[in-house]
Amino acid sequence: MSMSNASSIMKFESGRSKRPLAIDLFAGAGGMSLGFEQAGFDVVAAVEIDPIHCATHEFNFPETTVIPESVASLSGDDIRKAAGIGGAPIACVFGGPPCQGFSLIGHRVLDDPRNNLVKDFVRIVAELDADTFVFENVKGLTVGKHKAFLEELVYEFEAHGYAVQRPWHVLNADNFGVPQHRERLILLGAKTGRPLPEYPEPSSSPADGKKAVPNLPLGPTCEDAIGDLPNAERFNSLVDSDCVKTSDFREPSLYAAELRCMTNEAWHFGYVRDWDPSILTSSIRTSHTDISRRRFSETVPGTVEPISRFFKLAPDGLSNTLRAGTDGSRGAFTSPRPIHFKHDRCITVREMARLHGFPDWFRFHSTKWHGARQIGNAVPPPLARAVASSILNSIGIEPSRPIRTLKLGNPDLLYLELSKAAAYFDVDTPPSRRDRKSGAKKRKQAEIERERLSGNPNYA
Repeated sequence: MSMSNASSIMKFESGRSKRPLAIDLFAGAGGMSLGFEQAGFDVVAAVEIDPIHCATHEFNFPETTVIPESVASLSGDDIRKAAGIGGAPIACVFGGPPCQGFSLIGHRVLDDPRNNLVKDFVRIVAELDADTFVFENVKGLTVGKHKAFLEELVYEFEAHGYAVQRPWHVLNADNFGVPQHRERLILLGAKTGRPLPEYPEPSSSPADGKKAVPNLPLGPTCEDAIGDLPNAERFNSLVDSDCVKTSDFREPSLYAAELRCMTNEAWHFGYVRDWDPSILTSSIRTSHTDISRRRFSETVPGTVEPISRFFKLAPDGLSNTLRAGTDGSRGAFTSPRPIHFKHDRCITVREMARLHGFPDWFRFHSTKWHGARQIGNAVPPPLARAVASSILNSIGIEPSRPIRTLKLGNPDLLYLELSKAAAYFDVDTPPSRRDRKSGAKKRKQAEIERERLSGNPNYA
């Protein structure tokens, strides 16, 4: 397990933390972890089976214990011991287990072996004796035959001593200040007899006018999100490096200013990170042929380019749903990234992160493929923050702003190949076609990063 376990034990044994504790299952890179932290929780443990995601999570959340295992192999006591929290109360367990196996006509869908991870989610919530839980998943679970699965899941929670808020809701990130159409099913629950969390009310109306919410301010546009970022094509070093020092940022919108952490309020109730805002990260550009660039330039913003089927962002519109593609064991297919509204190229990982609501200090794996996959798999942090705030309200806790600043983790974590990440966490290497390639390029990127951190004046 991660060496951050030791710092977690010291932290909680010293009694310094007065914030409610939460645990992230199926954590990925940490979109929900960030939202819960920003709402006022201390996320003390993150369970994630993919070692690449584990490494990214550890970098961004240096005081969270990363548990690089399947939930199937863990008990509630295992998680408590790893996080060093003893019998401390857990205010919330949250996460989004994969759901499959809807073809068994006449059988309980939850009994399909492919849905064991969903049952493990319920089991761990109960074993941790959590006050509340948040279960998130795809909107598709709410339609057709999939509704039976949700009913079974509600009964499973009830059998373990938890009530579920009904009716369940599908929340769209574009109603919570995110410039992206992205819908997620959210189930909220609490121990039977305790107040049930309420669903958060929308705080913004989509700027493109689709499904407008009366009497709410318009949310950010694509231009608000990424219009201030330097064009990655200007930086030759980004062919080889995940980060570059630059002052070429333009005047930010209110949305971009928050993600650049230009005010104290931008941190919400989360921990301030010690970071360098002059370093542009996750901006390695994609090389396109002249023919592709011509097609991109001829595509009308807000429409789909007919050959590649890439969506072209509109400056005054919203992004389509950013997707993850497949993991390494299923062919490592990249999900298409949208075309920039101004530049004849696909958007960078950092631009994806802006459209998802991630602040600029939050970093992803150094490769475009892993970085885009991490964002596509994540719940947008502003949406997670709204849900987490509703949980806090239900348990009667006022959020408090921490006074400590956290130092981010070792940047080498962001350059690990899959096999190296697995070795770091002392777990078996998952099957992957993608990471059979040479790691020479990533080693070169890590070397450049170390030079920057050491203050090498030649780095630019």
